[in-house]
Amino acid sequence: MVSKLRTSWALIILVLAAPAHADVADMLPSIKPGVVGVGTFNPTGRPPANLQGTGFAVLDGHYVVSCAHIFAKPLDSEKNETYVVFVARDRQVSVRTAVLVASDKSSDLALLKIAGDPLPALKLGDSSHAREGWQLYFTGYPIGSILGLNPSTHRAGLAAIIPIFTPVAAASQLNARAIKQAASPYEVFELDAVAYPGNSGSPVWHPDTGEVLGVVNSVYVKGSKEAALTAPSGISYAIPVKYVHRLLERALPKTQ
Repeated sequence: MVSKLRTSWALIILVLAAPAHADVADMLPSIKPGVVGVGTFNPTGRPPANLQGTGFAVLDGHYVVSCAHIFAKPLDSEKNETYVVFVARDRQVSVRTAVLVASDKSSDLALLKIAGDPLPALKLGDSSHAREGWQLYFTGYPIGSILGLNPSTHRAGLAAIIPIFTPVAAASQLNARAIKQAASPYEVFELDAVAYPGNSGSPVWHPDTGEVLGVVNSVYVKGSKEAALTAPSGISYAIPVKYVHRLLERALPKTQ
């Protein structure tokens, strides 16, 4: 009897001593308000608003981080086309004008400055502490506005931390991009998760702290680009947040 009581007390002590883990459902209310849609607005377009990806607020809430490839196409100045962010609150959607402050194509990151009141900023973490095997989450707009402007959250296992460089079979296959990657490869997170084109720019965050550790930037596609929607591979990639820190330091040195 004494032995059983000792065992019971030992189990209780172990449970009380175990580190507490935040509930993802409790963390989401602090994440979702800082996540926005990003795209363009053309007054004469049909439709005028074009949601192309995801972004999230940082710093003082007037800046939004997203992916550079979303803004690769030049704006049509003759039609007064502008960059915008889409903010959803209580089923109401507002459109904020945005300016592209900085873009780093090599790491596929972009920084926007938005007009109006500040948004709730997400906290940037330290991606150098990330470990393979962690269960993370990302929040964004997987298929643009087709599902409505309601950000979706998906679980993502951190499958691997790898250099973004694909060796080629022969020297004849080398091109400028491959040579640049080989000279200065940067790390990416390989995620065991299904992401879609609209998820580009989604923050990848830790469920215990809510800190952003990466930015979804691409999906492994088998076959044509359409296959990303019809037959997703279940493998996605994210840029570690340390490259976001570097972008902010270069674009806004006085704020760091």
